[in-house]
Amino acid sequence: MDQICDDLDAETAALIAVVGSLTEEQWRAPTVAEGWDSHETILHLGAADWFGHLTLTDAASFTIAHGQLLKGEISLNELVGLEVRAMSGRDLWQWFLDGRTAMIDALRRRNPKDRIAWIGPEIGARSMATGRLMETWTHSHDLADSFGVEYPRTDRLRNIAHLGVVTRDFSYVNRGLEPPNEPVRVELTSPSGDLWSWGPDDATNIVTASAYEFCKVLTRRTPLIESTIETTGTLAREWMEIAQPWIEPPRISDRA
Repeated sequence: MDQICDDLDAETAALIAVVGSLTEEQWRAPTVAEGWDSHETILHLGAADWFGHLTLTDAASFTIAHGQLLKGEISLNELVGLEVRAMSGRDLWQWFLDGRTAMIDALRRRNPKDRIAWIGPEIGARSMATGRLMETWTHSHDLADSFGVEYPRTDRLRNIAHLGVVTRDFSYVNRGLEPPNEPVRVELTSPSGDLWSWGPDDATNIVTASAYEFCKVLTRRTPLIESTIETTGTLAREWMEIAQPWIEPPRISDRA
């Protein structure tokens, strides 16, 4: 677990460079994600971390909170309480950092294959950490783009790309569609120049891209038609048009 947790720590550090010195006015400024301001973005990340720490350390309390979510009685952001939601930007940021540290510490004590209760079906501990990294990278990019900050492109993207590849079937299931049986090969150029690949060499459906572009499309931040991704075969393009590796209704817009 140490490698993925180290990567999650590093992604958190990249986020610190974006928002660590925001003014209170900037904390309430809208981001490029429609309907979200900076404060709500960090609240959302922190609430998911809080929920993650809960499932890792207090199964009984998690079960109660999870039941409230399933019944629609309360949102994830509301679960952390009014006091947190009413915090100033600076105080919320410290709350987020403290919660992120606690969650990562709890993850480090787990075996990568441990099954963890989560918002949807149980997931592996490593998959949970990877999901937290993906969401951090995605919303960090929203904030960086909002404030004109250059966000670093690193080989940590491999974690996100891999998650996207292994959740290909889910992208179909999430839309009530039957996943195809035919494989897709994915060939990505990493930020450091290495070639990453998934899928059989003889696949007739192929996705070719930079890892950065692949992850931007995967996380619904760049529409496929506006990206530099190249697809060969109907199934490769179809997947890239609907790819979404998280449990939520399909997004109409490309920012979530």
